[in-house]
Amino acid sequence: MTASKKTYVKNVAPEKLELLIAIVNAPKVRFYTNLIQSSEANLYLSIPASGTSEKAIMNYLGLNQSNRNAIFSIVREDKVKDLLELLDENFSTIKDGGGIAVTVSLSSLIGTLVYGFLSNDKRTIQP
Repeated sequence: MTASKKTYVKNVAPEKLELLIAIVNAPKVRFYTNLIQSSEANLYLSIPASGTSEKAIMNYLGLNQSNRNAIFSIVREDKVKDLLELLDENFSTIKDGGGIAVTVSLSSLIGTLVYGFLSNDKRTIQP
């Protein structure tokens, strides 16, 4: 094999991916995005969020700030359980750090490089 040829791992998808959706108080969005990134999430999007829920429900969820952000991130399935537990722990222990988080399974992705980037799989990155 010559040095100019690139080698890739053929079976790259060892873990499924899930979309994490977290709604947090806006002042804590940077803290939570850093926390999510620590679980090897390569991609996240944070946008301002508002809704029509009653104030009592929002207080119950710990979202007592009027400005909230929704964080969307792609997380490997094997990291989801630990990340949700970590988020839950922080939602209940940090002052004004309340929030809610859910995941949705992704059924398909096209391309090994896309999967490698989203799953933080270093084997698919070109040298």
